[in-house]
Amino acid sequence: MKYIVLILAIASEVAGTSALQASKEFTRLWASVAVVVCYGLSFYLLCLALRYFPVGIAYAIWSGLGIVLISIVGLVVFKQSLDLPAFIGIGLILVGVIVIELFSQASPH
Repeated sequence: MKYIVLILAIASEVAGTSALQASKEFTRLWASVAVVVCYGLSFYLLCLALRYFPVGIAYAIWSGLGIVLISIVGLVVFKQSLDLPAFIGIGLILVGVIVIELFSQASPH
């Protein structure tokens, strides 16, 4: 259950950030509403995840995977490009999340 809550928090954050791009600087009503709803839901779910994870671990996973996923959304949906240093940096973030999850004693297993 603890991972489901955190995954839903990440998904909500990615949806909110995608809506932020689609809102065109808050000039599109429904995309703007989606930003507020998705971010609100994301922070609520992240708050619930803190029942199971230390705040530093939860935030590292939430923000790290959010960065990786929104980068993929940017590539696929918004046709934005990334250069090699960006891919390397995003890869290092993903590796960091994996290291935390696999090896940190602070992360619940």
